[in-house]
Amino acid sequence: MFWEKRLENWIKHVRHTSALPLRLKLWNGREFDFGQNAPQVTIRVPQASSLVYLLTPSLSNLGKAYVEGKLEVEGRVNEIIRVANTLAKETLKPEGKFARLARPFHHTRKKDAEAIQYHYDVSNDFYRVWLDDNMVYSCAYFENGDEDLATAQLKKIDHILTKIQVRPNDRLLDIGCGWGALVIRAAQKFGARCVGITLSQNQYELATERVKQLGLADRVEIRLQDYRDVTGTFDRITSVGMFEHVGIKHLPAYFAKMRTLLADDGFAMNHGITTTDVNNGESPYGGGEFIENYVFPHGELPHISHVLRAMQEGGLEPLDVENLRRHYAKTCSIWADNFESNTERIRQLVDDRRFRIWRVYLAGCAYAFAQDWISLNQVVCSKAGRDISTLPLSRKYMYQ
Repeated sequence: MFWEKRLENWIKHVRHTSALPLRLKLWNGREFDFGQNAPQVTIRVPQASSLVYLLTPSLSNLGKAYVEGKLEVEGRVNEIIRVANTLAKETLKPEGKFARLARPFHHTRKKDAEAIQYHYDVSNDFYRVWLDDNMVYSCAYFENGDEDLATAQLKKIDHILTKIQVRPNDRLLDIGCGWGALVIRAAQKFGARCVGITLSQNQYELATERVKQLGLADRVEIRLQDYRDVTGTFDRITSVGMFEHVGIKHLPAYFAKMRTLLADDGFAMNHGITTTDVNNGESPYGGGEFIENYVFPHGELPHISHVLRAMQEGGLEPLDVENLRRHYAKTCSIWADNFESNTERIRQLVDDRRFRIWRVYLAGCAYAFAQDWISLNQVVCSKAGRDISTLPLSRKYMYQ
Protein backbone atom coordinates (compact mmCIF):
# COMPACT_ATOMS: atom_id res chain seq x y z
CA MET A 1 0.00 0.00 0.00
CA PHE A 2 1.08 3.58 -0.69
CA TRP A 3 0.98 4.62 2.95
CA GLU A 4 3.23 1.71 3.96
CA LYS A 5 6.03 2.82 1.64
CA ARG A 6 5.68 6.44 2.65
CA LEU A 7 5.69 5.56 6.34
CA GLU A 8 8.75 3.35 5.87
CA ASN A 9 10.65 6.15 4.12
CA TRP A 10 9.64 8.66 6.79
CA ILE A 11 10.77 6.37 9.63
CA LYS A 12 14.14 5.82 7.91
CA HIS A 13 14.60 9.55 7.49
CA VAL A 14 13.80 10.40 11.11
CA ARG A 15 15.98 7.57 12.43
CA HIS A 16 18.87 8.81 10.29
CA THR A 17 18.61 12.43 11.38
CA SER A 18 17.86 12.02 15.09
CA ALA A 19 17.80 9.19 17.62
CA LEU A 20 14.52 9.94 19.34
CA PRO A 21 13.33 8.14 22.50
CA LEU A 22 10.13 7.35 20.60
CA ARG A 23 8.07 4.22 19.95
CA LEU A 24 5.40 4.16 17.29
CA LYS A 25 2.53 1.66 17.62
CA LEU A 26 0.19 1.07 14.69
CA TRP A 27 -3.38 -0.22 14.74
CA ASN A 28 -2.24 -3.48 13.10
CA GLY A 29 0.15 -4.38 15.90
CA ARG A 30 3.39 -3.25 14.23
CA GLU A 31 5.83 -1.26 16.35
CA PHE A 32 8.83 0.91 15.49
CA ASP A 33 11.49 2.32 17.83
CA PHE A 34 13.34 5.43 16.71
CA GLY A 35 16.29 5.23 19.08
CA GLN A 36 18.50 2.65 20.73
CA ASN A 37 17.59 3.63 24.29
CA ALA A 38 14.32 2.84 26.03
CA PRO A 39 11.49 4.95 24.57
CA GLN A 40 10.19 7.78 26.75
CA VAL A 41 7.30 8.68 24.44
CA THR A 42 4.84 6.34 22.72
CA ILE A 43 2.57 7.41 19.88
CA ARG A 44 -0.36 5.10 19.12
CA VAL A 45 -1.94 5.35 15.68
CA PRO A 46 -5.48 3.93 16.00
CA GLN A 47 -6.28 3.84 12.27
CA ALA A 48 -4.63 4.37 8.89
CA SER A 49 -6.35 7.70 8.33
CA SER A 50 -4.48 9.13 11.33
CA LEU A 51 -1.14 8.75 9.54
CA VAL A 52 -1.75 12.00 7.65
CA TYR A 53 -1.04 13.91 10.84
CA LEU A 54 2.13 11.97 11.56
CA LEU A 55 3.66 12.06 8.09
CA THR A 56 3.32 15.85 7.98
CA PRO A 57 4.20 16.44 11.63
CA SER A 58 3.77 20.18 11.98
CA LEU A 59 3.04 21.29 15.53
CA SER A 60 -0.45 22.25 14.38
CA ASN A 61 -1.07 18.80 12.87
CA LEU A 62 0.38 16.89 15.83
CA GLY A 63 -1.42 19.14 18.29
CA LYS A 64 -4.74 18.76 16.49
CA ALA A 65 -4.33 14.98 16.29
CA TYR A 66 -3.62 14.77 20.03
CA VAL A 67 -6.43 17.13 21.04
CA GLU A 68 -9.02 15.49 18.78
CA GLY A 69 -7.98 11.93 19.70
CA LYS A 70 -6.60 11.04 16.27
CA LEU A 71 -3.32 10.03 17.91
CA GLU A 72 -2.80 8.74 21.43
CA VAL A 73 0.40 9.84 23.17
CA GLU A 74 2.01 8.50 26.33
CA GLY A 75 4.93 9.97 28.24
CA ARG A 76 5.99 12.98 30.29
CA VAL A 77 4.68 16.13 28.66
CA ASN A 78 8.11 17.79 28.44
CA GLU A 79 9.43 14.78 26.51
CA ILE A 80 6.33 14.77 24.31
CA ILE A 81 6.94 18.41 23.38
CA ARG A 82 10.62 17.78 22.66
CA VAL A 83 9.82 14.79 20.44
CA ALA A 84 7.09 16.69 18.59
CA ASN A 85 9.40 19.62 17.87
CA THR A 86 12.15 17.30 16.65
CA LEU A 87 9.76 15.48 14.31
CA ALA A 88 8.60 18.82 12.90
CA LYS A 89 12.12 20.17 12.51
CA GLU A 90 13.48 17.05 10.82
CA THR A 91 10.51 16.60 8.48
CA LEU A 92 9.35 20.06 7.42
CA LYS A 93 11.07 22.71 5.34
CA PRO A 94 11.71 25.86 7.42
CA GLU A 95 10.72 28.08 4.49
CA GLY A 96 7.58 26.12 3.60
CA LYS A 97 3.95 26.25 4.66
CA PHE A 98 4.82 25.97 8.33
CA ALA A 99 7.42 28.76 8.41
CA ARG A 100 7.12 31.84 10.64
CA LEU A 101 4.24 33.38 8.76
CA ALA A 102 2.51 36.64 9.61
CA ARG A 103 -1.16 36.01 8.94
CA PRO A 104 -3.69 38.88 8.78
CA PHE A 105 -6.43 39.00 11.39
CA HIS A 106 -9.54 41.13 11.53
CA HIS A 107 -10.25 42.49 14.99
CA THR A 108 -13.62 43.79 16.10
CA ARG A 109 -14.95 44.49 19.57
CA LYS A 110 -17.18 41.44 19.32
CA LYS A 111 -14.37 39.12 18.17
CA ASP A 112 -11.96 40.46 20.79
CA ALA A 113 -14.49 39.95 23.57
CA GLU A 114 -15.30 36.42 22.37
CA ALA A 115 -11.59 35.55 22.21
CA ILE A 116 -11.01 36.77 25.77
CA GLN A 117 -14.03 34.89 27.07
CA TYR A 118 -13.03 31.68 25.24
CA HIS A 119 -9.59 31.71 26.86
CA TYR A 120 -10.25 33.07 30.34
CA ASP A 121 -13.77 31.93 31.15
CA VAL A 122 -12.92 28.23 31.39
CA SER A 123 -13.50 28.41 35.13
CA ASN A 124 -11.78 30.15 38.01
CA ASP A 125 -11.23 26.80 39.69
CA PHE A 126 -9.37 25.54 36.61
CA TYR A 127 -6.84 28.36 36.75
CA ARG A 128 -6.62 28.21 40.54
CA VAL A 129 -5.28 24.64 40.38
CA TRP A 130 -2.03 25.46 38.55
CA LEU A 131 -1.46 29.18 39.14
CA ASP A 132 -0.18 30.71 42.39
CA ASP A 133 -2.56 31.67 45.18
CA ASN A 134 -3.01 35.19 43.77
CA MET A 135 -3.82 33.71 40.34
CA VAL A 136 -1.33 35.83 38.43
CA TYR A 137 -1.44 34.64 34.82
CA SER A 138 1.63 36.34 33.36
CA CYS A 139 5.41 36.10 33.46
CA ALA A 140 6.85 35.95 36.98
CA TYR A 141 10.09 37.69 38.00
CA PHE A 142 12.74 35.45 39.52
CA GLU A 143 15.06 38.06 40.98
CA ASN A 144 17.42 35.51 42.51
CA GLY A 145 16.32 32.41 40.62
CA ASP A 146 15.35 30.35 43.67
CA GLU A 147 11.97 31.94 44.42
CA ASP A 148 8.81 29.86 44.48
CA LEU A 149 6.11 30.87 42.01
CA ALA A 150 4.02 32.91 44.45
CA THR A 151 7.02 34.94 45.59
CA ALA A 152 8.21 35.49 42.02
CA GLN A 153 4.77 36.72 40.96
CA LEU A 154 4.64 39.28 43.78
CA LYS A 155 8.15 40.38 42.86
CA LYS A 156 6.98 40.85 39.26
CA ILE A 157 4.13 43.09 40.35
CA ASP A 158 6.40 45.08 42.67
CA HIS A 159 9.00 45.34 39.89
CA ILE A 160 6.39 46.87 37.58
CA LEU A 161 4.98 49.27 40.16
CA THR A 162 8.46 50.36 41.20
CA LYS A 163 9.52 50.91 37.60
CA ILE A 164 6.67 53.35 37.02
CA GLN A 165 7.21 54.96 40.45
CA VAL A 166 3.71 54.53 41.86
CA ARG A 167 3.09 57.00 44.69
CA PRO A 168 0.43 57.13 47.42
CA ASN A 169 -2.92 58.26 46.00
CA ASP A 170 -1.78 57.95 42.39
CA ARG A 171 -4.69 57.05 40.15
CA LEU A 172 -3.70 53.79 38.42
CA LEU A 173 -5.39 52.02 35.50
CA ASP A 174 -4.65 48.34 34.88
CA ILE A 175 -5.71 47.33 31.36
CA GLY A 176 -6.53 43.62 31.45
CA CYS A 177 -6.49 43.24 35.23
CA GLY A 178 -7.00 39.48 35.38
CA TRP A 179 -8.17 38.38 38.81
CA GLY A 180 -7.04 41.64 40.39
CA ALA A 181 -3.62 40.84 41.84
CA LEU A 182 -1.83 43.95 40.53
CA VAL A 183 -4.44 46.53 41.52
CA ILE A 184 -4.80 44.93 44.95
CA ARG A 185 -1.04 45.05 45.48
CA ALA A 186 -0.86 48.63 44.19
CA ALA A 187 -3.50 49.70 46.68
CA GLN A 188 -2.18 47.72 49.66
CA LYS A 189 1.55 48.32 49.37
CA PHE A 190 1.84 51.52 47.31
CA GLY A 191 -1.33 53.33 48.41
CA ALA A 192 -2.65 53.85 44.89
CA ARG A 193 -6.28 54.36 43.88
CA CYS A 194 -6.93 51.80 41.17
CA VAL A 195 -9.23 50.88 38.33
CA GLY A 196 -8.86 47.42 36.81
CA ILE A 197 -10.65 46.46 33.59
CA THR A 198 -11.28 43.07 32.00
CA LEU A 199 -13.57 41.52 29.37
CA SER A 200 -13.80 38.23 31.26
CA GLN A 201 -16.94 37.78 33.35
CA ASN A 202 -15.25 35.20 35.56
CA GLN A 203 -12.27 37.45 36.23
CA TYR A 204 -14.52 40.43 36.92
CA GLU A 205 -16.62 38.56 39.47
CA LEU A 206 -13.72 37.02 41.38
CA ALA A 207 -11.60 40.19 41.33
CA THR A 208 -14.55 42.21 42.62
CA GLU A 209 -15.13 39.69 45.41
CA ARG A 210 -11.45 39.74 46.38
CA VAL A 211 -11.39 43.51 46.56
CA LYS A 212 -14.48 43.45 48.78
CA GLN A 213 -13.10 40.77 51.09
CA LEU A 214 -9.86 42.70 51.56
CA GLY A 215 -11.70 45.89 52.45
CA LEU A 216 -10.32 47.78 49.46
CA ALA A 217 -13.56 48.78 47.75
CA ASP A 218 -12.82 52.43 48.50
CA ARG A 219 -9.46 52.23 46.68
CA VAL A 220 -9.99 49.61 43.95
CA GLU A 221 -12.70 49.44 41.30
CA ILE A 222 -13.03 46.47 38.94
CA ARG A 223 -14.87 47.03 35.68
CA LEU A 224 -16.14 44.75 32.94
CA GLN A 225 -15.03 47.14 30.21
CA ASP A 226 -13.22 47.45 26.89
CA TYR A 227 -10.12 49.63 27.13
CA ARG A 228 -11.42 51.73 24.24
CA ASP A 229 -14.33 52.86 26.41
CA VAL A 230 -12.28 54.07 29.38
CA THR A 231 -12.30 57.81 30.02
CA GLY A 232 -10.53 60.06 32.50
CA THR A 233 -6.92 60.72 33.45
CA PHE A 234 -4.56 58.35 35.22
CA ASP A 235 -1.17 59.02 36.80
CA ARG A 236 0.00 55.50 36.09
CA ILE A 237 -1.13 52.88 33.56
CA THR A 238 -0.20 49.20 33.43
CA SER A 239 -1.02 46.62 30.79
CA VAL A 240 0.19 43.11 31.62
CA GLY A 241 -0.34 40.26 29.17
CA MET A 242 -3.12 42.03 27.33
CA PHE A 243 -1.77 43.71 24.19
CA GLU A 244 -1.31 40.31 22.51
CA HIS A 245 -5.08 40.47 21.87
CA VAL A 246 -5.06 43.94 20.28
CA GLY A 247 -3.85 43.05 16.79
CA ILE A 248 -0.62 44.25 15.19
CA LYS A 249 -2.17 46.86 12.92
CA HIS A 250 -4.16 48.28 15.85
CA LEU A 251 -1.16 48.82 18.13
CA PRO A 252 -0.63 52.51 17.26
CA ALA A 253 -4.27 53.22 18.12
CA TYR A 254 -3.94 51.15 21.30
CA PHE A 255 -0.94 53.16 22.45
CA ALA A 256 -2.63 56.40 21.36
CA LYS A 257 -5.57 55.52 23.59
CA MET A 258 -3.16 54.86 26.42
CA ARG A 259 -1.64 58.30 25.81
CA THR A 260 -5.02 60.07 26.02
CA LEU A 261 -5.63 58.44 29.40
CA LEU A 262 -2.19 59.20 30.80
CA ALA A 263 -1.49 62.33 32.84
CA ASP A 264 1.06 64.72 31.34
CA ASP A 265 3.59 63.77 34.02
CA GLY A 266 2.53 60.11 34.17
CA PHE A 267 4.25 56.84 33.38
CA ALA A 268 2.92 53.66 31.79
CA MET A 269 4.17 50.11 31.47
CA ASN A 270 3.37 47.61 28.71
CA HIS A 271 4.29 44.02 29.62
CA GLY A 272 3.63 41.54 26.84
CA ILE A 273 4.74 38.59 24.75
CA THR A 274 6.60 39.38 21.55
CA THR A 275 7.76 37.29 18.62
CA THR A 276 11.47 37.09 17.90
CA ASP A 277 10.78 37.14 14.17
CA VAL A 278 11.52 40.62 12.81
CA ASN A 279 8.65 40.28 10.32
CA ASN A 280 6.12 39.67 13.12
CA GLY A 281 5.86 36.00 12.15
CA GLU A 282 4.24 33.47 14.45
CA SER A 283 5.99 30.53 16.10
CA PRO A 284 7.55 28.16 13.53
CA TYR A 285 6.51 24.66 12.43
CA GLY A 286 2.81 25.45 12.88
CA GLY A 287 3.01 26.27 16.57
CA GLY A 288 1.29 29.61 16.03
CA GLU A 289 -1.47 27.97 14.01
CA PHE A 290 -2.21 25.55 16.84
CA ILE A 291 -2.45 28.39 19.37
CA GLU A 292 -4.74 30.36 17.06
CA ASN A 293 -7.07 27.39 16.56
CA TYR A 294 -7.20 26.08 20.10
CA VAL A 295 -5.87 28.55 22.67
CA PHE A 296 -5.77 32.26 21.75
CA PRO A 297 -8.11 33.04 18.83
CA HIS A 298 -7.00 36.19 16.98
CA GLY A 299 -3.90 36.58 19.13
CA GLU A 300 -0.98 38.33 17.42
CA LEU A 301 2.61 38.79 18.56
CA PRO A 302 4.62 41.75 17.25
CA HIS A 303 8.41 41.98 17.27
CA ILE A 304 9.79 44.33 19.93
CA SER A 305 10.97 46.70 17.19
CA HIS A 306 7.39 46.93 15.94
CA VAL A 307 6.15 47.56 19.47
CA LEU A 308 8.54 50.47 19.95
CA ARG A 309 7.61 51.97 16.60
CA ALA A 310 3.87 51.61 17.29
CA MET A 311 4.36 53.14 20.71
CA GLN A 312 6.10 56.15 19.18
CA GLU A 313 3.39 56.42 16.51
CA GLY A 314 0.84 56.48 19.32
CA GLY A 315 2.56 59.45 20.93
CA LEU A 316 4.46 57.64 23.67
CA GLU A 317 8.22 57.64 24.29
CA PRO A 318 9.79 54.31 25.33
CA LEU A 319 12.02 55.00 28.35
CA ASP A 320 13.12 51.54 29.40
CA VAL A 321 12.96 48.07 27.85
CA GLU A 322 13.65 44.82 29.71
CA ASN A 323 13.62 41.34 28.18
CA LEU A 324 12.26 38.69 30.57
CA ARG A 325 12.25 35.73 28.18
CA ARG A 326 14.15 33.44 30.56
CA HIS A 327 11.75 34.35 33.35
CA TYR A 328 8.75 33.34 31.24
CA ALA A 329 10.37 30.05 30.24
CA LYS A 330 10.74 29.28 33.95
CA THR A 331 7.21 30.48 34.74
CA CYS A 332 5.62 28.31 32.04
CA SER A 333 7.71 25.34 33.11
CA ILE A 334 6.38 25.66 36.66
CA TRP A 335 2.82 26.03 35.37
CA ALA A 336 3.25 22.90 33.23
CA ASP A 337 4.62 20.97 36.23
CA ASN A 338 1.71 22.15 38.38
CA PHE A 339 -0.69 21.06 35.66
CA GLU A 340 0.88 17.59 35.49
CA SER A 341 0.87 17.25 39.28
CA ASN A 342 -2.85 18.03 39.45
CA THR A 343 -4.06 15.93 36.52
CA GLU A 344 -6.82 14.19 38.45
CA ARG A 345 -8.28 17.42 39.80
CA ILE A 346 -8.10 19.20 36.43
CA ARG A 347 -9.86 16.33 34.66
CA GLN A 348 -12.76 16.84 37.06
CA LEU A 349 -13.01 20.50 36.01
CA VAL A 350 -12.74 20.28 32.20
CA ASP A 351 -13.44 17.76 29.47
CA ASP A 352 -10.68 15.64 27.94
CA ARG A 353 -10.32 17.85 24.88
CA ARG A 354 -9.66 21.01 26.87
CA PHE A 355 -7.38 19.10 29.22
CA ARG A 356 -5.25 18.04 26.27
CA ILE A 357 -5.19 21.55 24.81
CA TRP A 358 -3.85 23.12 27.97
CA ARG A 359 -1.48 20.30 28.77
CA VAL A 360 0.49 20.69 25.54
CA TYR A 361 0.00 24.47 25.41
CA LEU A 362 1.71 25.18 28.74
CA ALA A 363 4.62 22.81 28.11
CA GLY A 364 4.87 24.04 24.52
CA CYS A 365 5.12 27.66 25.67
CA ALA A 366 7.93 26.78 28.07
CA TYR A 367 9.76 25.18 25.12
CA ALA A 368 9.09 28.15 22.81
CA PHE A 369 10.44 30.68 25.31
CA ALA A 370 13.48 28.50 26.00
CA GLN A 371 14.18 28.25 22.24
CA ASP A 372 13.92 32.03 21.71
CA TRP A 373 10.93 31.63 19.38
CA ILE A 374 8.98 34.10 21.52
CA SER A 375 9.98 36.56 24.18
CA LEU A 376 8.58 38.85 26.88
CA ASN A 377 9.33 42.55 27.07
CA GLN A 378 8.46 45.19 29.64
CA VAL A 379 8.45 48.71 28.21
CA VAL A 380 8.18 51.79 30.43
CA CYS A 381 6.94 54.86 28.57
CA SER A 382 5.56 58.36 28.99
CA LYS A 383 4.03 60.99 26.74
CA ALA A 384 6.45 61.85 23.96
CA GLY A 385 8.15 65.24 24.21
CA ARG A 386 7.52 65.81 27.90
CA ASP A 387 10.07 66.98 30.42
CA ILE A 388 11.39 63.83 32.08
CA SER A 389 13.96 65.54 34.29
CA THR A 390 12.28 63.97 37.30
CA LEU A 391 13.03 60.48 36.02
CA PRO A 392 16.15 58.97 37.62
CA LEU A 393 19.14 58.93 35.28
CA SER A 394 19.94 55.27 35.97
CA ARG A 395 17.98 52.07 36.57
CA LYS A 396 19.21 51.85 40.14
CA TYR A 397 15.89 53.06 41.54
CA MET A 398 14.16 49.95 40.18
CA TYR A 399 16.07 47.70 42.56
CA GLN A 400 16.05 49.71 45.78
